[in-house]
Amino acid sequence: MLPKTRYAKSGNVHVAYQVFGNGELDLVFVPGFVSNVEIYWEEPHFARWLSKLASFARVITFDKRGTGLSDRLEVLPTMDERMDDVRAVMDAAGSERAAILGLSEGGCLATLFAAHYPERCRALVLWGAFAKFSSWFPTSEKLERFFDYVETDWGTGANIGVWVPSKKDDPTFREWFAKRERASASPAAVVALMRMNMMIDISGILPYVRVPTLVVHRTNDTVVNVEGGRQLASSIPNARLLELPGIDHMPFLGDNADQLTNEVIEFLTGVRPAIGDERILATVLLTDIVGSTKHAEAMGDRRWHELLDAHNAVFRRELTRFRGAEVKTTGDGFLATFDGPGRAIQCSLALIAPVRSLGIEIRAGLHTGEVEFGDNDVRGIAVHVAARVAALAEPNECLVTRTVKDLVAGADVSFLERGKRDLKGIAEAIELFAVLPGR
Repeated sequence: MLPKTRYAKSGNVHVAYQVFGNGELDLVFVPGFVSNVEIYWEEPHFARWLSKLASFARVITFDKRGTGLSDRLEVLPTMDERMDDVRAVMDAAGSERAAILGLSEGGCLATLFAAHYPERCRALVLWGAFAKFSSWFPTSEKLERFFDYVETDWGTGANIGVWVPSKKDDPTFREWFAKRERASASPAAVVALMRMNMMIDISGILPYVRVPTLVVHRTNDTVVNVEGGRQLASSIPNARLLELPGIDHMPFLGDNADQLTNEVIEFLTGVRPAIGDERILATVLLTDIVGSTKHAEAMGDRRWHELLDAHNAVFRRELTRFRGAEVKTTGDGFLATFDGPGRAIQCSLALIAPVRSLGIEIRAGLHTGEVEFGDNDVRGIAVHVAARVAALAEPNECLVTRTVKDLVAGADVSFLERGKRDLKGIAEAIELFAVLPGR
């Protein structure tokens, strides 16, 4: 279930915030220069990162005034007012003292808050952050190029190659990135906020930060120069710098995202999670194209790859619609996960007709169980079960295990019994059911 968005009153301004997780530690996540707390959860990697934070902490996050779901403003806010917003959100969430995690431009606000209110800040984590605006935009030419982008292309996601180069060729991520831009701020608001940000220089207060501090930065961050992170670490008393290879600015992406997050968890809790030991309950979907080898031989490489591209576009569209998380393609199908079996079933059924219109048929298998995330993949018995179930499905059919069927009891979904089957590698026979299309 997604966290509810609530509003804290800071003076006359309503600040949108969310609280999720049940850990003993409170963690305030201060976002970058624009945000939308509800859009976070639509991107699977972002949602997974937030869920990992929530596995050890009670996470409090918000949209700064003038952005996202918070009140829009006629006058640009001061940093004092933004610090008031942090306090207001903490008060509304019932948090007396919290660790503060500041991302990118949000690191400046997090640092100021830690320096001014040490009694309410138990630790500080700065991720891809800086003290001076020049670490973000070192030249006026680069800043003008950004303003040009905002004027002509804001909301298209065309700037994705700067923020997350590893995802520049991923159409699904680009679509989310574009939506995030539109939902976070209008072009005029972005320009106004950026002109305010141009004045940022918190270098003078760094020596007065007296809380334990961890600075996390990727060496080749394409947005904020690593020298910005190094300056923070060298100027804040006893701060630790964690610098690792990488180019992506966003913390939830990149080959070392899990490693960096685990370092943060260890810094805040004293306990380091085991690598590759992130297990969660998920509904796993496996699909494949029926007779794909014969289709490929009959059509030739060019036509077959064009058909695959069309098939993949259909799948990703429906996956986004039903909030599934793409794990990977399997050549002629997909592996995906869902946080609820009902949406997984709906997505599977929604795929059949548009794929048939392309002249091909798919089959799908679903199982709910514990899975393990790591290295941009997902593993576990639940994945093997879903794969075996998919192999037994008929063309244009979604076949599910009893576990899935029982979890959607009471929903408007009908099933046809298919009996018990022995699945390779699974100790006990598993009862299977075909999902009947809705009337």
